[in-house]
Parts: sequence; structure tokens; C-alpha cells
Amino acid sequence: MLIGFIGQGYVGKNYANDFENRGFSVVRYSLEEPYIKNKSRIKECDVVFIAVPTPSTPKGFNAEILEGTFSLIKDGAIVVIKSTILPGMTEQFQAKYPQFVFLFSPEFLREVTAAEDAAHPYSNIVGYSKTHVVHREAAEQVLSLLPKAAASIICTSTEAELIKYAQNVSGYIDIMTFNVFYDLAQKLGADWGPILQAMRADPNIPSRFANPIHKSGRGAGGHCLIKDMAALRGFFAEHVNDVDGLAFLEAAEQKNISLLKISKKDLDLLYGVYGDN
Repeated sequence: MLIGFIGQGYVGKNYANDFENRGFSVVRYSLEEPYIKNKSRIKECDVVFIAVPTPSTPKGFNAEILEGTFSLIKDGAIVVIKSTILPGMTEQFQAKYPQFVFLFSPEFLREVTAAEDAAHPYSNIVGYSKTHVVHREAAEQVLSLLPKAAASIICTSTEAELIKYAQNVSGYIDIMTFNVFYDLAQKLGADWGPILQAMRADPNIPSRFANPIHKSGRGAGGHCLIKDMAALRGFFAEHVNDVDGLAFLEAAEQKNISLLKISKKDLDLLYGVYGDN
């Protein structure tokens, strides 16, 4: 089986590397050398994984880059979206492009350990976009291609999309929680060291973000968390009539913007999502 990968950022590249390392025949395409020459070869692939940018901008969520890749894929192919997209979007693509079998399989790679995460996932999630035997079988086929994980789940694509946002937003909220307690400790003259030690020793607390000073400053930065929180907050506001729930998301978002600005962390990414204002 020939497997295609569109996009060779840290997500697409490391997944393609893992497939090659496990003996699969892979075609990589991106706009950069040396992969740009493989554009026409994507149509030879039966399964195509897509990992391209889906930015959030001051104008909102944007999936144009992702949708623009569909013309490179042959009819009948299984299209596995790895890019983060809003809940329900894979189903929308399926209705618009019925010549493909669309699946959504979220990625959980950390940028600094992407190779290890791709090769040794803690979970594999594959979501089908249509309740039909062909789509269910495609999900099972793709799941069989992925490296073994402790948890393997086949669900609807909307459920898989929600899983991805829940993972990222829960991390975002954890960061805000620990930063609030860090500010309180600073105000009281308390040393964060023993508090951090206690958080990491407690199996009931997700302490991966318990150190508020991370990389170049404070706050939830990086290429995913800023844009995904903005997209999720906008989606929630549009689809859920819950003033308190929206206020909760907005408060966390505003706290993070403040932390990033004060510590001058990832300002280029921050302004890319929210604009100069």
C-alpha cells in the first residue's frame, strides 16, 4: 500500500518518518524542497494523511489550506485529516466531496518530542464521517496501520474532533490554574518549589504544566494552544447558549493573553491569532 502525507511540518514529517521506519511505502508532499516535486504522486496513494496549517486569525478559523489539498487526491482514496478542525467539519467535507472517504484522526504530538510521540502514541483515535460500512471499515483499516497504543478508539469524526479540542483546552486551563496559584504564592512570599514538588507527586493532578515559567515566559504558548482556544471559544459562542460557560472560556483566554504579553512570550503567534488590538 502506498501512503501519502501532505504537509511536512513537525506533525506530517514525524508521522511519515514513523511509517517509513515500520516498512511502509510513503509519498511525501509539501511546498518545500525536496517534497514539492511529489505533488502529482499523491494521486497514486490509497490512503492520504493531511497535516497542514488550520490557522485561527482575527477573522476566525480558516481551513482553506486544508481544503485546497483535496484536489491532489484520487477519487476513492481514504483521506485522514490530522490538522485540527472544528467539530462537525469532517462531516461537512464528506458531504461536499463524496468521492473520498474522510476520517479524522487527531494528533497528540509535542513539538520537542514529536518523533517519540509518533512512534509510541498513548492513544489512537480514528473518527468516521459517515455511518456506513465502507467508512467504518476504512476507520478500522487506518487504525490497523497506526503504531500500537494503550488506547485505540473508533468513533464519529465529530467525537474525534471534540477529543482533540478537549485535550488542548484542558492543558490550556491547567496552565491558567497553576499560573493563578503561582501569582498567589508570589504575593504571599511562598516558594513555588515545594508546591511544584507536591503537584507532581499527586497522581490525581495533571501536573505536566505545573511550572508556570515555561520556555520563554509564562502562559499557554506554542503553535496550537493559542489558536485552538480562540477557535473553540468562538465555536462555543456560536453553538451553545451558555453565558457562564462562555464567560469561563473568555476569562481563561484573557488571562493567557495578559501572561503572554507581560512575559513577551510568543507574541508573533498571539498577534497572528488576535491581531494588533
